[in-house]
Amino acid sequence: MTIALPGPVRPGGYPAPVAVVTGANSGIGRATAVHLAELGFTVVATVRSADKAGKLLALAAARGTSVAIEELDVADDRSVSAGFGRIIGTFGGVDVLVNNAGIGGNGAVEESSPAQFHESFNVNAVGAVRCAAAVLPGMRGRGRGAIVNVSSVVGRIGAVAQAPYVASKWAVEGISEQLAHEVAPFGVRVAVVEPGITRSSIFAKNVDAPNATGAYAVHYRRMFAFYAAGLEGATPAEDVAGVIARAITTDEPRLRWVCSWGGPGIVDGRTAMTDEEWVALGLHDDDAGYADEFAARFGVDLSAHLPPSDH
Repeated sequence: MTIALPGPVRPGGYPAPVAVVTGANSGIGRATAVHLAELGFTVVATVRSADKAGKLLALAAARGTSVAIEELDVADDRSVSAGFGRIIGTFGGVDVLVNNAGIGGNGAVEESSPAQFHESFNVNAVGAVRCAAAVLPGMRGRGRGAIVNVSSVVGRIGAVAQAPYVASKWAVEGISEQLAHEVAPFGVRVAVVEPGITRSSIFAKNVDAPNATGAYAVHYRRMFAFYAAGLEGATPAEDVAGVIARAITTDEPRLRWVCSWGGPGIVDGRTAMTDEEWVALGLHDDDAGYADEFAARFGVDLSAHLPPSDH
């Protein structure tokens, strides 16, 4: 694969394009950092705790490559400013930014607290903005660069019982679309990658079902059925890393890249629905009817993961 962003030798003697991957300790971030290093990028992997980067470093070594580690927290202004200051000071600039760091967040809208929304937005959306703002002056000055924001298929559909996560990923979509328009004149490419279910530690951490009012038990049940179905055939993180690399290096760039288990079916199915049809899907009072329509519209069978008494 040809790397489309070669760039000059930097003051520190780093001739390869410099790629920063946030949230690189696990899952998509770790796979992407190692994959880009294999392709010849100089990779800086950001993590909240360098003490927990052992698996990342071991994977890179096993693949015959290496990555640099930078400790920073995308949710903190000062941490991002200081971290990217060190990166730019060491490597002379950043050619590629992969905004991968993120958190989940379950809850029906009514049952999700303002604090939950603030946390999801601060990490998933504002975190991406912080990092982009740190690298864009250099990219604009050089007249080239690439920013990849890792979103989700739930950034394209009002997935139930995940209000903080869904809202923050919809924000990432809007930010990405606007940013792509704004920086195109400066030779900077923006892409948003929208995975479906991918093997990642985020799902093990995302098991809350608040149901504080008792009114939304069916919504949580259906949400977990979707993820249970997906985890059986979850796409390896390495596959998403490959999509991210293509988004960076392709000679035919595009804004959105849908991938992973369930991704294309969810996006295409929702695009084909009217808003009224989407709302009506929520009217099913039995799981069997809901599962049948969900399968017909999105190509995802939930029935095996819903209570037998309901189908």
